[in-house]
Amino acid sequence: MKTTKQNPKAIDLAIAVLRKGGLVIFPCETVYGIAVDAFNPKAVIKLNKYKQRPLGKPYAIMCSDQKMAEDYVLLNRTAKNLYKTFFPGPITVISKGKHKVVKGIESEVGTLGIRVPDYPFMLELIKKIGHPIVATSANASYKKIPYKIDDILNNISKKQLKLVDLAIDAGELPHNEPSTVIDTTLDDPAILRQGMIKLKEENKILSRSEENTQNTAKDLWQKYEKFKGQRPIVFALEGPMGSGKTQFVKGLALAMGVKNTIVSPTYNLILSYNSSSFIKCKLTHIDVWRLKNSKDLNSLEFNKYLIDKNNVIAIEWADRVTDAIRVFNDDAVIIWVKIEYGKDINDRLISWNII
Repeated sequence: MKTTKQNPKAIDLAIAVLRKGGLVIFPCETVYGIAVDAFNPKAVIKLNKYKQRPLGKPYAIMCSDQKMAEDYVLLNRTAKNLYKTFFPGPITVISKGKHKVVKGIESEVGTLGIRVPDYPFMLELIKKIGHPIVATSANASYKKIPYKIDDILNNISKKQLKLVDLAIDAGELPHNEPSTVIDTTLDDPAILRQGMIKLKEENKILSRSEENTQNTAKDLWQKYEKFKGQRPIVFALEGPMGSGKTQFVKGLALAMGVKNTIVSPTYNLILSYNSSSFIKCKLTHIDVWRLKNSKDLNSLEFNKYLIDKNNVIAIEWADRVTDAIRVFNDDAVIIWVKIEYGKDINDRLISWNII
């Protein structure tokens, strides 16, 4: 892998690598990303190997402006309004694709996400290459948000490293959140990831699969991980039976590097797991379905799990013991997460706040 500093010459170097089917790590206004040519099928396969994801999971493409985007997607009124208001900027707008990019970029239902970055270096690169590039975050799945090159290199395998052809180093980026993702192809536009741009005052996203729910947990972990070591972190999970509370905990476990299989502690009440040596904390999974009231949480010696400031605690059916949890507002960071059923059978509305 070759590394170069961000400068005008790096644009030509990156374009040469992209045109040969190579992978390029690049800086942006959000995080470091990794890019390939949107018209090279071998490059997309190579990107899948790097990200360790199966063919069929969609990617977004980066365009220089709306005019370029309209060559690849059909824009409805909602999408056009978002483009006018937020582009260039940290938002990915999903529209119906025109099927002009190679297989494996659009979703299985033919939708395609578009980003117009608010980062002059990348805009110039896209304009100069003359067509969109495929772009996604450069970190391995469920690994640290990449604000500097070492965040990537220290968290990928040797096999992944060998797949990277060029890394453009702009130093440590501002610690901004990733892009917001909104799907404009639905009857009601849906936020799939709440990122740097806040489209609504409340924190609410639409999950369309168990994997989406797990990814939301990963995003929330990365948002609040900064408190680790200062105070224990509690995810208080609310939602009806089968809504996906355990899937959420599975996502937390993946993000924390827990290698054990996560199962619901309905009968055990409490299960604990060690995270990776890099993250250095413990995940405690509690199910209070069988408790009669808030006082019963004390019988589980809940307070002892708040002694270690590196502990992360996920509580299913937290609404049954709300009063007992809120007693510890000053001792822990408590994120209340509500998972509700959506319009379709697989849809879940996930909202969160800190009270």
